Amino acid sequence: MGNADRKTHDLIIIGGGPAGLTASIYAGRAGLKPVTINGPNPGGQIMNTDVLENFPGFPDGIKGPELGQKLVEQAQNQQVELLFEEVKSIDLESRPFSVVTHMQELQSRTMIIATGAHPRRLGLQNEGRLTGDGVSYCAVCDGALYDDETVAVVGGGDSALEEADYLTRFADKVYLIHRRDEYRAGPTAVELIESNDSIKPVLSAEITELMIDEGLDGLVLEDKKKEEEFELPEVTGLFISIGYEPNTDLVCSQLECDDWGYIITDEFMKTSREGVFAAGDVQDHHYQQVITAAASGAKAAMEANSYLRQLKR
Repeated sequence: MGNADRKTHDLIIIGGGPAGLTASIYAGRAGLKPVTINGPNPGGQIMNTDVLENFPGFPDGIKGPELGQKLVEQAQNQQVELLFEEVKSIDLESRPFSVVTHMQELQSRTMIIATGAHPRRLGLQNEGRLTGDGVSYCAVCDGALYDDETVAVVGGGDSALEEADYLTRFADKVYLIHRRDEYRAGPTAVELIESNDSIKPVLSAEITELMIDEGLDGLVLEDKKKEEEFELPEVTGLFISIGYEPNTDLVCSQLECDDWGYIITDEFMKTSREGVFAAGDVQDHHYQQVITAAASGAKAAMEANSYLRQLKR
């Protein structure tokens, strides 16, 4: 089928996390009949979150996978076509815009990019080789594999400290490694680890080597104050929680992005290309919260609707 014969949708939303699914709900309610490409695992990063305690409306908290499933179901109730396909390429330079998945090509008059972000790596030798076999980026996913073992978490933010606390449900001991002399997490998270005897802080230290036997068999670190190396030979699991990098490889050659690869938007979620909007962690490197991602998705959908109304006048 040629481009002239292919159906052109009003709106395609790329991404199935809180931003993309909230945009889907708002666009569906506006009658846009959006197509949302979720990828094979919809829900985004909240699917790897144990409990969300700061999302409004749930005084006792809500499990991340439960909230993700509720968002999917709500989108499906709003005339949203959800595609569980992997995006291979995006063309924003031609009109209509087009997206190629591993199964088909789609066209649209407007687009919302809500592709989220992925965990940042340490960049150590053998890190990739050990991923899934001693190295993890998701405590909720893999913590239970380390029952009665000694593990380590690297990172100093709220997520790292919360993961360390979570891992004490399974591991005998959790080292919490941070390169600075104090954690940058908020007071609530700091109090959480200070009251947990199973967590052993390791400050002013950086991991320099992953020791290998059949899997991870210890860590080599540098004490940044003493400028000398030391080992934690008993560590069999390393959980890396040092932030995220945006999933923008397919679009930053076509949109204006900042030095870190995040899409630059204005307050109306508009990108540098007319008719293209961005929402969620793909454009927000400051807050990166579920509630702010959802809010930006709602804004992007409303602005896309306004743009389409202007096109049709």
